Amino acid sequence: MNVSKIWHGEPYPLGATWTGAGVNFALFSENATRVELCLFDADDPSRETARIDLKERDDQVWHAFLPEIRVGQLYGYRVHGPYEPQNGHRFNPAKLLLDPYAKAITGEVKWDDALFGYTIGHDEADLSRDDRDSAPFMPKCVVVDPAFTWDNDKQPRRPLHETVIYEAHVKGFSKLWEQVPEAVRGSYAGIGSPQAIEYFQKLGVTAVELLPVHQHVDSKHLLDQGLTDFWGYNTIGFFAPESSYSSSGDRGGQLQEFKTMVKSLHAAGIEVILDVVYNHSAEGNQLGPTLSLRGIDNATYYRLTPDNPRYYMDYTGTGNTLNVPAPRVLQLLMDSLRYWVLEMHVDGFRFDLASALARELQEVSKLSAFFDVIHQDPVISRVKLIAEPWDVGEGGYQVGNFPSLWAEWNGRYRDTVRGYWKGDAGVMRDFAYRLCGSSDLYQSNGKKPTASINFITSHDGFTLRDLVSFSDKHNEANGEENRDGDNNNHSWNWGFEGLDAPPDVLTVRRRLRRSMLATLIFSQGVPMLRGGDEKGATQHGNNNAYCHDSPLTWLAWEHDEETEQFLEFVRRLIHFRREHVIFRQPKFFQGRDLRGAGVKDITWINATGKEMTDEAWGAEFAKVIGVLLGGDSLALTDYYGQPIRDDTFLLFFNAHHEEVEVRVPGRRGVSWKLIINTNEETGFIENGPELERGTRFRVPDRSLCVFRKTTGSDDAARENPESESGEAETPVQVDSPPATPDQPRSKE
Repeated sequence: MNVSKIWHGEPYPLGATWTGAGVNFALFSENATRVELCLFDADDPSRETARIDLKERDDQVWHAFLPEIRVGQLYGYRVHGPYEPQNGHRFNPAKLLLDPYAKAITGEVKWDDALFGYTIGHDEADLSRDDRDSAPFMPKCVVVDPAFTWDNDKQPRRPLHETVIYEAHVKGFSKLWEQVPEAVRGSYAGIGSPQAIEYFQKLGVTAVELLPVHQHVDSKHLLDQGLTDFWGYNTIGFFAPESSYSSSGDRGGQLQEFKTMVKSLHAAGIEVILDVVYNHSAEGNQLGPTLSLRGIDNATYYRLTPDNPRYYMDYTGTGNTLNVPAPRVLQLLMDSLRYWVLEMHVDGFRFDLASALARELQEVSKLSAFFDVIHQDPVISRVKLIAEPWDVGEGGYQVGNFPSLWAEWNGRYRDTVRGYWKGDAGVMRDFAYRLCGSSDLYQSNGKKPTASINFITSHDGFTLRDLVSFSDKHNEANGEENRDGDNNNHSWNWGFEGLDAPPDVLTVRRRLRRSMLATLIFSQGVPMLRGGDEKGATQHGNNNAYCHDSPLTWLAWEHDEETEQFLEFVRRLIHFRREHVIFRQPKFFQGRDLRGAGVKDITWINATGKEMTDEAWGAEFAKVIGVLLGGDSLALTDYYGQPIRDDTFLLFFNAHHEEVEVRVPGRRGVSWKLIINTNEETGFIENGPELERGTRFRVPDRSLCVFRKTTGSDDAARENPESESGEAETPVQVDSPPATPDQPRSKE
């Protein structure tokens, strides 16, 4: 290809920008000595057709405008400079590099030794240099036209306390769904299909949180074993939608398809949240390949060890950590986030290993530049910001410590709820905090219950069904001799390891799944459902199935009667939450009469119907707890802070291995109707018993029962359980803790 016209161009915006009259190319590199733009044949992407020196350089950005280039052009870069790994520089112009700002990428990495900047097997390892051309084995960047007809698309901007999140993998969600046209199964179009939207609406979820959709690389060691980086946490393009999830081609079709998906979901009132990986890249440690950032400006883009910049600081467990405090790296992240909001119309982000992004010199800091820039940004600060508040470095666990704009994946919630229903001792107080939105973690920081993204399961770990079917992980298929994956799962098999078990054990497992999901939906904060749990998904005990692109991780859509019954229970739970504001309050409960109504907004009670004492909270083996939510307390508020009334509910939780008798509280004239009992297969009770105050009721083992106040005037309903006797009582305690994983049932 003969490029006869090379104009000055502009240093901003970075990337390849189609103007309608040509394309502006701009690439940042502080330490490079020369930058070459390489153009490739659209019909044979391995054939380089032109190499153009970008001679203009402003503010460390190399740029040019090419009026003869059009949409669809394939390109990459070769960057010259010192190859001095010991000083942090790894320039090697023999290696074709992806543009960090590429809006689309075509092709895949074809693993070959030429992809590495050093000679594989050399005695000096990465200090050696390899001069073979990597272009034939590299994917290529694509010049795209961003034009799209959004019509009247509007972001739903649903308040967090009204949000129910559904975590899903783009491919895994619809790959096996026969109701979706075969051509779009496992694609963006599958997520945005009428069938998927109808499913989300019936289920009641308000936001779909997609596992990473940025272009990623499948690691060589996995491909050699017939595996892949299915989850997609091996990012190589922060602007480019993963092309393998597109049913419309990878020469720009992925952009159009992604936008159409978002537009369709928005029309149904469903938000799109992206799981984003800005903490590391796919290039690994010093022995990794040279694909993009490493060859463009390694010393700028990555955090290198101060005493020996040959090596990388690794807070992510992947071999490298992006150097977010560096201004140009921070700009890359911010430009990417704005792009996905402004150009792709997404509604929020879940930041993988977010603590790594907030490290300044080494420690995680609330005053980091990352937080400062996001908080002042008029675009990014207005969307949903969700942190995975930990990384693998020292001091990386930061649950409860992210700034006010942020919600967090609440790992404390996950572990506490799992432990409580497993029968762990001494978790009662912690369990109550999690039910109330984790005020112990967030209230002192001026945050609200919505700071807590509540979840029991996620993509990372056991499915809900596996959580009650396996005491140990079974990750042998991952090729790491079962060494990978978390060992601390708070799971139990209830006497039989695996999905096959006697009918009575399967009954208990289904009951526990219902009890845990009901706990999730009735907790203050933002519930997140792992996609597939509503239908009994299983990974057969694999708690780290990141590398399986197969039916093991794809959602199964064939429903038997049992699966449909459980799905209907989850649907009814979510819609019940939507109907009752008392389960989704925007502010923390106060535990007191706030407006002189004579009723507390929340009261914790024991099995005798009396208010909990400090001593009772510390009871080691107490397994039963009740909570009375005063819907007519006048303490409830809507999103705008206006008082609002709701029904009054009484919930009893029993994690004991035997049924426990409880006493319903209240003054004379008050009665309670049982509406939910997770001991029942349907969960919801159509014609439940109506109990007067003081009535004894037996809560089944490992069950949650919900009562609604049905009679009694407002005056009669001012039921402070403590006032009835003037003295609170201690809770019913069991003689010994329930069976634990150390005390399994005999298979006989």
